[in-house]
Parts: sequence; C-alpha cells; structure tokens
Amino acid sequence: QPQVMESGGGLVQSGGSLRLSCAVTGASLDHVGIGWFRQIPGKEREGVSSIRGGTGLTTYADSVKGRFFISGDKQQNTIYLQMNNLEPEDTGLYNCGVLLRIPRKAGTLDVADFGSWGPGTQVSVFS
Repeated sequence: QPQVMESGGGLVQSGGSLRLSCAVTGASLDHVGIGWFRQIPGKEREGVSSIRGGTGLTTYADSVKGRFFISGDKQQNTIYLQMNNLEPEDTGLYNCGVLLRIPRKAGTLDVADFGSWGPGTQVSVFS
C-alpha cells in the first residue's frame, strides 16, 4: 500500500507563494495518482488538485486554477503543489492522498476516490 508524507506548509502573507511536497513511498509515480485536498475545521475536505499516474493528467479546482500548479519528480518520487498568489481563503490543513480506485471521471477531485492520507501540512495565509 503506497504511503505519503506532506511538507512545505507555513505562514505567508496574502499574495505570497508556497510549495508543498508529497513524498510517496511504496509505489512509483508512473503507477499511482495523487490528489491534494484541504480542510478547515468544521468543513468537509475539499479537492484542490490531482495528477494521474502514467498519463500525468492534471485537474484543478476552479478556485485555484491559474494560481496552483501540480507536478511530479519521478527521481524523488514526490508530487509538488506550487501555490502562488495565495489568499486567506486558501488557509487550511493540506493533505495528499493516493488514488485508490479507477475514478468515474478521469480527472477526479472526489475525496471518495482517494485514501492513505498523510498527516497533512498547515497553510495559513494572512491579509
């Protein structure tokens, strides 16, 4: 079973940037899809971006399109989420998860398709 570990969160001013990392063990990026999700207390986990193994198909939530970019480094077996022009609404605990099943939609941000969550990394954006 693949496992993941997130890092790279922090406190940043509105308009700033952060790069999150999701280190994957137990599977090659060629064979595993990864999704980034975020959650704030009292709200459901929200899909941010995902990347499919093999095809490299990327998907973004409307709220982050043009600001966030997902990519993979096969040598490091790590998925990155570059977050630019951050807004206070981007604040949350960011988790990456492994795509555990073939989704109905090729580019999925459905939390039910993912699992093996890491502990998360906190992103806090202040205005």
